[in-house]
Amino acid sequence: MRPTSPAFRQNAARAMADAGLQKALARTRPQFPAKRAAAVAALPEFEELRETGKRIKNHTLANLDFYLETFADNVARAGGQVHWCIDAAAAREAVLAICQRVGARTATKGKSMASEEIALNEHLAANGVTPVETDLGEYILQLRGEPPSHIIAPAFHLNREDWEAQFRKSHSELPADRVFHERRDILTEARSRLRQKFLAADVGITGANFLIAETGSSVIVTNEGNGDLTQTLPRVHIVLASIEKVVPTIEDTISLLRLLARSATGQEFSVYTTFSTGPRRADDPDGPEEFHVVLYDNGRSAMVGTEFQDMLRCIRCAACLNHCPVYGTVGGHSYGWVYPGPMGSVLTPALIGVDQAGHLPNASTFCSKCESVCPMKIPLPNMMRHWRERAFERHLMPAAARQGLAFWAWFARRPQAYRIATRVAMATLGLLGRKAGKFRRLPLAGGWTAGRDLPAPEGDTFFARYARAQRQGRL
Repeated sequence: MRPTSPAFRQNAARAMADAGLQKALARTRPQFPAKRAAAVAALPEFEELRETGKRIKNHTLANLDFYLETFADNVARAGGQVHWCIDAAAAREAVLAICQRVGARTATKGKSMASEEIALNEHLAANGVTPVETDLGEYILQLRGEPPSHIIAPAFHLNREDWEAQFRKSHSELPADRVFHERRDILTEARSRLRQKFLAADVGITGANFLIAETGSSVIVTNEGNGDLTQTLPRVHIVLASIEKVVPTIEDTISLLRLLARSATGQEFSVYTTFSTGPRRADDPDGPEEFHVVLYDNGRSAMVGTEFQDMLRCIRCAACLNHCPVYGTVGGHSYGWVYPGPMGSVLTPALIGVDQAGHLPNASTFCSKCESVCPMKIPLPNMMRHWRERAFERHLMPAAARQGLAFWAWFARRPQAYRIATRVAMATLGLLGRKAGKFRRLPLAGGWTAGRDLPAPEGDTFFARYARAQRQGRL
């Protein structure tokens, strides 16, 4: 598991000063919300479907042990094998053991945040198995030695010139004077390099969007088709998935798929939606000789029954990232680990500890847009508040922040004192700022006034106006 960086503020400051990143964010940031809005508007029953999806996942989590065992039994009936792994280290070793047993030298990979979470590529490479990313975005990030910055668009942070420069550097055997007229030329070059990798791979590794308990099937959705080539051409197919990906039935899976694509990319369905059940049968024209599911926990079971259980409903659509003003300003790498944005601000502390990631729940404006667009209605802001409480209880917050909260809490518990203090403060600030109408800097508010002016207060406080309206019968 990759270590996280607690330096979110420093990371964010660097991101905001990165002209290339800001160009990429400005170009791509409006696209996902607009496409989602159009897709949702075209489906009148979308809100009803959200409730259905929530009920499906809640039922599954309430009976998680049963559905996991049912899934494993049906995988075995179809000729496959489930490998149970308690943590990231066990999952890495399970994948490596399969690769070594079949003498694999290369392994093609479909896009998988699970493999990022357990740092699989590094482990395979260190033990003589070359991993080859086949998703176009993951492919260039592997060339650049970078992790993804987005859970469905891994190279979200790159511009076209970044792609061209990296391809010229990495594909140095091709003519140096070749011209990339359009994005299709980049895709064509990547395809030409990956085609032989698909054919030569000994093992194919994919993630899973869903695992179907009643059939023992895994489901992946892609828009490039690389996932199909990864799981059908090699002799061995390994599915790497965390335990909350299981759902009861095919019908349940279809309901969730109708939510997933619309919320993620604004499509009715992804271009490729692939169901895999066991190894190749005697009359199958293609498919792997072996089918393995490496199923790992890595902290999920500890979330069941807690205030963070709802996070396990997540179907990784990235709608919360796509609508988050913080993510849209600083990008994914600022979050310091695998999962960025609002969902990462909740999931990361659960997986690696609030002591390592307690800064992330503070990376939010609490505008609640993430919750309003989440197809599974996950209460992300509330869970971030729970993490903030835990960080405060464990004295993980800076002393100045704790003292400031304690000072505010004293007044908040004494309404009369609070109202007197706010009236005095407003009158004083209004008097001092009357001439200019604003403050360029204020004591104890440097963070607020460093990038913006604070308007000078005018008139009464909210409480005073509210009380007056009540007396006058206007409320």
